[in-house]
Amino acid sequence: MSAAQWDQRYADDHYHYGTAPNAWLISQAWRLPRSGTALALADGEGRNGVWLAQQGLHTTSLDQSVVGLAKAQRLAQQCGVTLHAEHADLADWAWPESAYAVIASIYVHLPDALRRRTHAGIMRALCPGGLLILEAFTPEQLACSSGGPRDLALLYSESMLRADFAGLEILELLGGEVLLDEGPGHRGSGRVLRLLARRRL
Repeated sequence: MSAAQWDQRYADDHYHYGTAPNAWLISQAWRLPRSGTALALADGEGRNGVWLAQQGLHTTSLDQSVVGLAKAQRLAQQCGVTLHAEHADLADWAWPESAYAVIASIYVHLPDALRRRTHAGIMRALCPGGLLILEAFTPEQLACSSGGPRDLALLYSESMLRADFAGLEILELLGGEVLLDEGPGHRGSGRVLRLLARRRL
């Protein structure tokens, strides 16, 4: 989707994917460092970035939608945390080197070339020992009505993620059915992959 389409999706007062963080992200709370930097990738209206900030991390919420980022800032203010909102398109964003202790990539579905560029950028931007927490829909999601892309080319497989992140230590890579309750955008049975990976020291 284009930035204008995302702006339109986020234009209402309600939060399209809710204000609660993703369940897979929450489940990894015990692994997070007590301080440091975090990046919430394509964070939309900010639910995951705000949660990372609540964990004590200096968090950047990156998205191409100015409307989504404005709502992310409002959510951060309501929750009493500081969130750095950065407006950028992943197609031309300059990935920093060894900048983040945690990167969250939650339902960031990209076409092939941009996906590979982005995933390479994630590996470069993680600090040594830094964690990647990723959740994405699989091709089986096309049979579900709980959200996600309707284009097979934008859905991810286990082999794809293993190849993209071969430079990281994969701690967990789980696939299966989950019950989604993430605002009106993700609700119902979904088929997902959940990846936890770490940049080697």
